[in-house]
Amino acid sequence: MRGTLARRQPGLTVVIENVHDPHNVSAVLRSCDAVGAASAHLVYTIEEMPLIHSGVAASAQRWIDVHQHDDIDACYQALRGTGFSIYATELSHDAADFYELDLTRPTALVFGNETRGVSEDASRLADGRVTIPMMGMVESLNISVACAVSMFEASRQRRVAGMYDTTGWNEGELEERLREWLVRERRDPSVASSAFEAVVPRARNRYEFREE
Repeated sequence: MRGTLARRQPGLTVVIENVHDPHNVSAVLRSCDAVGAASAHLVYTIEEMPLIHSGVAASAQRWIDVHQHDDIDACYQALRGTGFSIYATELSHDAADFYELDLTRPTALVFGNETRGVSEDASRLADGRVTIPMMGMVESLNISVACAVSMFEASRQRRVAGMYDTTGWNEGELEERLREWLVRERRDPSVASSAFEAVVPRARNRYEFREE
């Protein structure tokens, strides 16, 4: 568990804006966990936030810091306040090639609604707009697939740069997060059940959760 936590990438995250299908949201969180992203950000302004399907997410939501924001501006302000550059994924003639991004820098990738894509504000306020090059007749990918492709490219770049070989946390942050993970799993015998119940509800309040 410590090794997994040490490989977490605090400088890699996604923004999910008004994604409707709960299976897509769950799959995005699973991809985030798979590449070691430490967090995900949810913005729901015209859609209701869907329930997280634990079967699709494979419980990934338990190990990721999931933040909910009132609107895209608040989300972007929070991300920029911690040093992130923000790139909206979209289909447009002036969007840059996604593979030209340096994803070893603190990066937030924004994915929009299955039908509408990212909102005008999400696109306009981002630091850049990017698109995944397509070589076939179909011009777009499902949002969960697009996220997986993007996150694993980020993982590839970060592996090459050796970023999984050293932790992104300082020692205090690492110990604090390890303790929270242990509490969630009830693996720390020194933690009373009351402490477990105090931590887990706070974590779950950051997202809707449904067992399947």
